[in-house]
Amino acid sequence: MTTARGPGKASHEPAAQPLSRIARDPAAFEAFYREHVTLVTRFIARRVADPHAVADLTAEVFLTVIGSAQTYRPSKGTPVAWLYGITRNVIAGERRRAAHELRAAGRMAGRRLVDDDDIAQLEERIDAESPGRAACLALARLPEDERAVLELVAIDGLPVHEAAAALGIRPGTARVRLYRARRATREALGRPVIPDTSSVPVESKT
Repeated sequence: MTTARGPGKASHEPAAQPLSRIARDPAAFEAFYREHVTLVTRFIARRVADPHAVADLTAEVFLTVIGSAQTYRPSKGTPVAWLYGITRNVIAGERRRAAHELRAAGRMAGRRLVDDDDIAQLEERIDAESPGRAACLALARLPEDERAVLELVAIDGLPVHEAAAALGIRPGTARVRLYRARRATREALGRPVIPDTSSVPVESKT
């Protein structure tokens, strides 16, 4: 069994089997789930502090994976970038829904699926990801498109081209947005959020 690794250390190699199999082959889905569930949980825990919500969102991500597996194209990025893109969309969708209704009944149903041991493990993971969550909060004033690139690169450990794939934008656009985000945070905090060893891109409207 292949285990998922932390931010910046995740395998970005294409999956050995076509992701389209996930939708129709329970064994293929289980293998994909086991390989990536820790990555997804950590990604969510860097943005959400409620263990019940982390559990619910993780489940929703993999339900979405089943329904979206046919849409994956290797030319658009690795499975990890595709999965992070789905996870960002699920979190954003949940935040939009939460702004309109509490969905109390659905949340209570979801909580019955998580036992005390699961909650304890999720709480530990949430605690471990608190620096990343604090960093996400610190970037809240950046424009959304720039913040999204910086989060994926600086906090989630994706290379720029994989962050671009997760966001559905061109790598050149991602580099420009990353440069702008770095510059803004350097001006606001007096130091860069992450080392900037790349050449400065020519600014353009994106």
